[in-house]
Amino acid sequence: MDSWGTKYTTAAGWSFALILGLALCTPLLRAQSAYMSGAPVASPSYPSGTPDDHDSAIITIHKRVDEVNVLFIATDKHGKFVRDLNQDDFSILDDHKPPVAIINFRRETDLPLDLGLLIDVSGSVNGRFGFEQEAATSFLEHILRARFDKAFVVGFNGQSHMAQDFTDNMQLLSVGVRSLHDGGGTALYSAIYRACKEKFLKDRPDHPLRKAIVIVSDGEDNQSDVSRAQAIEMAQRAEVIIYAISTDDSGLVLRGDKVLEQLAEATGGRAFFPFKMKDITHSFAAIEDELRSQYVVSYKPADFDADGRYRSIEISSLKKDLQVRARKGYFAPQQ
Repeated sequence: MDSWGTKYTTAAGWSFALILGLALCTPLLRAQSAYMSGAPVASPSYPSGTPDDHDSAIITIHKRVDEVNVLFIATDKHGKFVRDLNQDDFSILDDHKPPVAIINFRRETDLPLDLGLLIDVSGSVNGRFGFEQEAATSFLEHILRARFDKAFVVGFNGQSHMAQDFTDNMQLLSVGVRSLHDGGGTALYSAIYRACKEKFLKDRPDHPLRKAIVIVSDGEDNQSDVSRAQAIEMAQRAEVIIYAISTDDSGLVLRGDKVLEQLAEATGGRAFFPFKMKDITHSFAAIEDELRSQYVVSYKPADFDADGRYRSIEISSLKKDLQVRARKGYFAPQQ
């Protein structure tokens, strides 16, 4: 049992073994595809000889690791989403080289959503805390689709507190948000790190989905046991997009605002800086719109090695006055 107050099931690794008694069955095993940071492929391998040489054989199904999936958005010079583009409108570089092949390109509005809501409950945010709770609850009510999307709620100050684990039950999520109470220091980086590691990285889904974290905070950190760079790296490894809504209402650009911008930019997200309380609701609405206005591209990178190394991603528009926002890169799986 860890400090989240929840036991976690250990996620499956990049491969798994199916042991079949050949004395009982002789049909060929047909490998079935599953999803992993791209479309995987399955292939059987035997320890030695042929299946007939053994009373039983261990057949290992390997997931394909050399295919990358990237969600991104395109906006015009006014910041409005552009939703009618095609593959030929974009240039893609992976590790500074064009992909070997584009496998799939489409506008994606209906992917399941796994969402983490991280709410700063430290003493520095108490001025607008009640309104932020109301806005966060309304956001979840609008964006989550029952039996399709799911979300969890974490409150953080010096520690992270799981107010509600992953669920599509809006009543439970609402109770979780309203149960949070403000006070204490701030461990923002630790909250991001743990959320990405424990809730997104451990469980590798067998289907494509959108993974996002929405942070409501002033961006200040004074009690984390990990660095900002470590928090960003964990989000990148988990392929999580970070959106941030600042609770700073000073009207000045403070250090915490720059932190929120860096967290969002590194993961392909966006930071919002509402000055009036009603603007917090507008920020949540903009995040909802963005999550429904994405493109997804699947490609096979050039010179790919499953060596665990960080590889950069650059997606740019070939059309004038269009801007593209996507995550900056990913960590290749290590085999």
